[in-house]
Amino acid sequence: MSSVITRVFSEGFRVFFLLAGLYGVFAGVAWGVWLASLDGLLPFVNQSYAMPPVMWHAHEMIFGYATAALGGFFLTAVPNWTGAPEARARFITVVALLWIAGRIAVWFSGSLSPVTVALVDLSFVPILALKVASQLIRRPKPQNIVFLYLLGLIWTANLLIHLDWIGVTSDTLITGVRAGLLAICSMIAILGGRITPAFTRNAMKREGQPEASWPVSVPQVDKAVMILALLLPLLVLTFNISPVAGGVALLLGCVQLVRMARWRVGWALRRPILIALHLGLSMLALGLILWGLATVGFGNEIGALHILGIGCVGGVTLAVMSRAALGHSGRPLVAPSPMVVAYGLMAAAALVRWLGSELTGGYMAAMLAADGLWIAAVGLYVFAMWPALTGPRVSRPS
Repeated sequence: MSSVITRVFSEGFRVFFLLAGLYGVFAGVAWGVWLASLDGLLPFVNQSYAMPPVMWHAHEMIFGYATAALGGFFLTAVPNWTGAPEARARFITVVALLWIAGRIAVWFSGSLSPVTVALVDLSFVPILALKVASQLIRRPKPQNIVFLYLLGLIWTANLLIHLDWIGVTSDTLITGVRAGLLAICSMIAILGGRITPAFTRNAMKREGQPEASWPVSVPQVDKAVMILALLLPLLVLTFNISPVAGGVALLLGCVQLVRMARWRVGWALRRPILIALHLGLSMLALGLILWGLATVGFGNEIGALHILGIGCVGGVTLAVMSRAALGHSGRPLVAPSPMVVAYGLMAAAALVRWLGSELTGGYMAAMLAADGLWIAAVGLYVFAMWPALTGPRVSRPS
């Protein structure tokens, strides 16, 4: 057991991708229990946290689950981008414990000072960002430095939430939730535009597909996505929900669809570990378009935000975490059967949750169903990736 713990805390992708999965299941179960008690299916359980359950759920999905996935990604990817040494096990252990402390502080916030909860919960992202900055400075490319800006926006969004909980402000809670989610979606838009066509292109090259059939990235379109993605969460932080922010989201969603049209999604359909990325980014485009329309009165904003939160963030994190876990542990880049099912369940959870927001009846049933699908998807991820995340690295045949 001690050797497994040492191994898990030795590499960023291991500990944070495992924490994301385990916490994703826990948060889903906790949310489902509250929903079931609200609907009379289970006895009511007193919550240990101070905020309303809906706000705990929103906060922990964005600043708990998603930031763990981001931590694992950046601690793994940035050294590959820059040639910097990987973070040492001691640092990984400290920053992972900070993330865990934040989750514990928020969970027991009913018994703690809100200032204490804020200080603990807000400590993770700055430490992560400092490590990322120290590695990026070796090769300071603007297309990578922008991620520090987005990490800063994520932290600022979380700060606005805590200021509201503390009582310093009275109207920044929902702004922080929206901005935090959209900042993570912006990060996915930029990162996804790099890795999705690249991974698809590499797979086609390995299988001998002619170069003329490979995915195509248009620099001008990618630049437009980056500009819009960097602008959107800043507009939400500044103006909250507004037609201006909605217009940027709508445009970003449409441009995202345009560039995906040349990423060879038809070829990727036969490879689940690739199509999961394409599917998650399709959910990004759909969610942004729906949210943009909702800002001017067309459609339901909550449904649109859940397309983004479940379909995009949930779908892309499962796709990236599973691929990275397999690749960095020396295993073939082929999704195990449980993982393939998990990809589909996550997309289904997003659509069910969106339908529940749009239909006049069955709202609670849809929320419970979507939560069950989320738990199943993330649970299957933990089950399928457990050997890769906790076991020794496998030597690939030469």
